[in-house]
Amino acid sequence: MKRRIASWENGHSMPDEFYGALICEAFGMDAAELGLNHLTGHDASLLDARYPPTPEDAFRAVDQLWRADLHGYEPLLLSEASQPAWNEASLRWLVAPDPSFPTKPSTSSVRVGLADVAMIKSTGDTFAMLDDRFGGDHARQSVIQYLSRDVSPLLTGQYTEPVGRALFSAAAEATLLAGWMSYDACHHGLAQRYLLQALRLAQDGDDRRLAGSILSAMSHQATFLGNFTEAATLARAARMGISGVATPTLMAQFHAMEARALARTGDTRACELALAEATKALESRNSDDEPEWITYFDEAELAAEAAHCFRDVNSAKQAVAHAEHAMSGTHVRSDFFATMVLADAHLRAGEPEEACRVALDALDLGEQLKSARCVAYLREFREDLLEISNASVLSDFEEQAAEHRIWLATGAITLSA
Repeated sequence: MKRRIASWENGHSMPDEFYGALICEAFGMDAAELGLNHLTGHDASLLDARYPPTPEDAFRAVDQLWRADLHGYEPLLLSEASQPAWNEASLRWLVAPDPSFPTKPSTSSVRVGLADVAMIKSTGDTFAMLDDRFGGDHARQSVIQYLSRDVSPLLTGQYTEPVGRALFSAAAEATLLAGWMSYDACHHGLAQRYLLQALRLAQDGDDRRLAGSILSAMSHQATFLGNFTEAATLARAARMGISGVATPTLMAQFHAMEARALARTGDTRACELALAEATKALESRNSDDEPEWITYFDEAELAAEAAHCFRDVNSAKQAVAHAEHAMSGTHVRSDFFATMVLADAHLRAGEPEEACRVALDALDLGEQLKSARCVAYLREFREDLLEISNASVLSDFEEQAAEHRIWLATGAITLSA
């Protein structure tokens, strides 16, 4: 750090946007007053949630996001998701022309081949496994560091068009993972911006299946944040946009995401129809024809989505039935969510003792998870449980729950206080 400061003082370099922001804060002056004119407009460009118009814009935007994330840039980490950005992205992608390719020859000395693409995919698979087992906030910064230091130089390197398409697709998949992990950590504005860049990269990688899955992820986040109309629209856009290349598993996922959104609006009939379509699609799948990254979406995953839906439309018995079939035994976080939905369903069915027993199972599952979303599920359960008048149930549960780190993260000390 001393060497960096000396370089600034001697005029050999200028503080970048992140250190520049700290200097402005320290002196209580803005960038223009300190002569750091290159920082002007930095906040606006970083915090702008929009679909990049060109591949080059996507490269610049996602690189800025990765670097800002690594530097802990608070305005970005604390930003909210933009409702209009979801609608714009789905429309822009649906009506997009053929995939684009960088128009200017690269001046970089980095030469990219298919071996580099394979490394991105393999590294992404490793991080995805860690995300599933330990939650999005476990290795999130490591993922971002890898993307910023290893993947970013490849995007602006030298490559043939076939290699470039494969590179963009691999980078999109890795950026989708960064979006999921940021969403799981409840950095919602940041997660949305990662998903927007991933969608553009998937478009230019000519990977419409992956692009549809990215829209599905956006739908999932929109439902979680209470933007149900936008969530349903995103799921429908995903289904429409890849109709010519869709696989049964992808279609099942899109129908399930639409069902999740419809359930939250209270439209039980439409929700049930969407779930029926999801079930029908999944029954016709052939795993050999599915992209590897969607094969996790199986009967257990669909049962978990259905359990969420029936819980949200207050069909407790159906929610219990589906949640009991949603345990995969292989996906820790998904099993945690399914178990918590089962606990919620028992609670809504007037079975508080069983709800608490199941919730304790979820706490055991989630002991290693670093996931703000998991904590949010527990906090909601805690609030519902507080409305129960049975002091004995409350006392017994709080005594056992207090032994779990993830429960303490909800801010719960004692429920009966």
